[in-house]
Amino acid sequence: MDRIVKTLRVDASRPAPAPLENTVRMGANVSPDGRTIGINSRYLTRDGAPWLPVMGELHYARVPDVHWDDTLAKVESAGVDIVASYVMWRYHEPRAGTFDWSGRFDLRRFVQGCARRGLLVFMRIGPWVHAEVRYGGLPDWIVNQVPTRADDPLYLDYVRRFFDAIARQLDGLLWKEGGPVIGVQLENEYNLTGAQQGPAHIATLGRLAVDAGLDVPLYTVTGWDNAVFPHRDVTPVFGGYPDLPWGTSTSMSPPNEVYGFRFTNRVGGDLGAQTHNVEPGDADAVAHETPFLGAEFGGGVPTMYRRRPVLDPADIAAMLPVQLGSGVNLYGYYMLHGGRNPPGDLNGQESTATGGYNDLPIIHYDFQAPFGANGEAHPVLGAVRPIHLFLKEWGDALAPCAVHAPEVLSCGADDLHTPRFSVRAQGDSGFLFFNRHLRQHSMSACEDVRFSVKLATDTITLPEKPVDIAAGAFFVWPLGLTLGGARLRYATAQPVTRLDGDVYVFVETDGVAAEFAFDATRDEAVCIVRPTPGQMTNIACADGTNIGVLLLAREDAARASVLSIVGKRHLILSNALVFERDRTLVMRSMGVASFEFAVYPPFDRAPETAHALVTLPRDDAFQRFLVEVPEVHVNVGVTQVRVARAVPSVRIGGAAHAAIEPTPETFGQAGAWRIDLPEQALMAHGLCNAHLTIDYSGDIGRLFSGTNLIDDHFCNGLPWRIGVRNVAIDPRAPLTLTVLPLRTDAPIYLDVRHDPRPSGEEHVAEVRKIGWTPEYEVIVTFPSG
Repeated sequence: MDRIVKTLRVDASRPAPAPLENTVRMGANVSPDGRTIGINSRYLTRDGAPWLPVMGELHYARVPDVHWDDTLAKVESAGVDIVASYVMWRYHEPRAGTFDWSGRFDLRRFVQGCARRGLLVFMRIGPWVHAEVRYGGLPDWIVNQVPTRADDPLYLDYVRRFFDAIARQLDGLLWKEGGPVIGVQLENEYNLTGAQQGPAHIATLGRLAVDAGLDVPLYTVTGWDNAVFPHRDVTPVFGGYPDLPWGTSTSMSPPNEVYGFRFTNRVGGDLGAQTHNVEPGDADAVAHETPFLGAEFGGGVPTMYRRRPVLDPADIAAMLPVQLGSGVNLYGYYMLHGGRNPPGDLNGQESTATGGYNDLPIIHYDFQAPFGANGEAHPVLGAVRPIHLFLKEWGDALAPCAVHAPEVLSCGADDLHTPRFSVRAQGDSGFLFFNRHLRQHSMSACEDVRFSVKLATDTITLPEKPVDIAAGAFFVWPLGLTLGGARLRYATAQPVTRLDGDVYVFVETDGVAAEFAFDATRDEAVCIVRPTPGQMTNIACADGTNIGVLLLAREDAARASVLSIVGKRHLILSNALVFERDRTLVMRSMGVASFEFAVYPPFDRAPETAHALVTLPRDDAFQRFLVEVPEVHVNVGVTQVRVARAVPSVRIGGAAHAAIEPTPETFGQAGAWRIDLPEQALMAHGLCNAHLTIDYSGDIGRLFSGTNLIDDHFCNGLPWRIGVRNVAIDPRAPLTLTVLPLRTDAPIYLDVRHDPRPSGEEHVAEVRKIGWTPEYEVIVTFPSG
């Protein structure tokens, strides 16, 4: 029986509206050498051209300052343009009038490091920031003394002093001074409308920031959860998360709106604001005057006491085509890089005991982000990096494109059948965005489908024959894209980047054969090309020039980085984390002492390493190398020194009226294990780092060096990793792990794949394995001559 072909249609012929200028206040936006940052009603601009950057949140205070240089090199190599960071007041002024800008709190040195890496900076100065810290980052001495988050005169005096101190740290580092700081966010999740509150308070904070000298191109506020703010004074930013760890349900979350296109609004679902406003906020009222900018699209989620979701890479990566296809013109992650709360501040986390809505670990803040608490690359990095590279190359083309909804719309988040897609177009070119992934829920495959996209003067039907699109697939396909002297009518492959010599890199779409349709080549009117992955395909353009198309296999997409090595951009494929640092290629691998990598175009200079570097035979476009380093093995001694005892029922309480963290006295019931490692292993001698990997089941794990708590973890079923160079381990002191038992009746959400409670034990506190994993490093240099 013949199968019925379904054509998925979208009319993208409507012209994009002209951007409105001067609809939002800006500060000084011209650098000393004449470079500009701008904003209109539809997109950001850089030097007058449309600009669609990637922004990633990285909290300098949560990363040891000795790691900042490496951290920023990795962030830049991941295709990120802007680093966003909270300035957490409690860390900088723990006692009234005494500021600390030293060590990991040295904001100035951190921003200087960003500048050296070519990274721009967005400062989120609060003063209330949330950030899952006590009192939203406000120092205790303020909370105990004055009304906060309002125009109370004494509170504003303290805020003025804080903003003045920040401005002194950033002196000479603002955009107008040739520095990297392009923006300031005021407050966070602000929806308060009581006495001395409301939009007027945001306006006051803006004046205080400018008076302090924080004169920057962009001023923003978060726009979700009915936020209030003064129109035209600030630009609202938005976000969305793949799960709700701040929720109260002990079950799997229902289908999440972040996987559905936002055609009629910018505000997503619940983003975990601490306060609530029953009246509509101001975001919708200014949507026609401000671009759709993102600041908090989840790069992961925090692990909170009552909900402990475990994410898959696709749970994050699928959000990108959806939100970009909804019109987002700044993709901002929260978080891009995890970390730990600073040592010594053992009551600084958000907790219900101090009036917070949630309970979080005292120290651990990994967030399941692309870069974890120890700076290690999580698998999600490889899943999102291809889109970053795409935006680096074609963000300027995408930013002005208008959003067009399909002929048949999805009925909502729980509609698992209707295809979800959009087109962003300008004239006769644009991009098709498609998603069939929905976290923890199965969407049906789309069988025998084609797309029909009506552009300004052309209608493109693709592909040539109907295809099946698998459940879980998500992608971006180009339409009418200019590639050198050729016009790519369409491709059923996702664009990644352009390399020197007019070589264009694409990646296969899962389950769909790659098909490229070019208009008017030298040989034929319309040329259909089906490249072989890994091989260069040459296209003869009608104007007499040639371009190359390099298609990556789907499995290579997560391995792909684009780095500038000795002044030339190279595509590098490797299972290792690769990044550029000081004109060298750095490769790091967790537990694997063999580094194989492929490079296109070939290096101009012969690479060298401290270890034997072998050139492998070539069977495709890539130059291939192998480096092997000596393996390091360490035996870990683990001795149980205290058996876990029964714990009381989990308490219900707090503002959420849900499970709350056990009292301090309860931790006396925890089981304890002594961990024995030689000193050289504890200090990672001869390695860039080494990681204790703890595989356990229970409620809460804590790791002590002597009597000092150096890390803690709400058990979610994932391995708990502690970089020995990321925490303060005293090699002379005993290293002790404690595990508080998890009751089988605990009203806590755990992913069914990692939940130990069905084992039948009334209390679970088990250490299955503690390993020591070396992190190997290879540095590739390129001597001249």
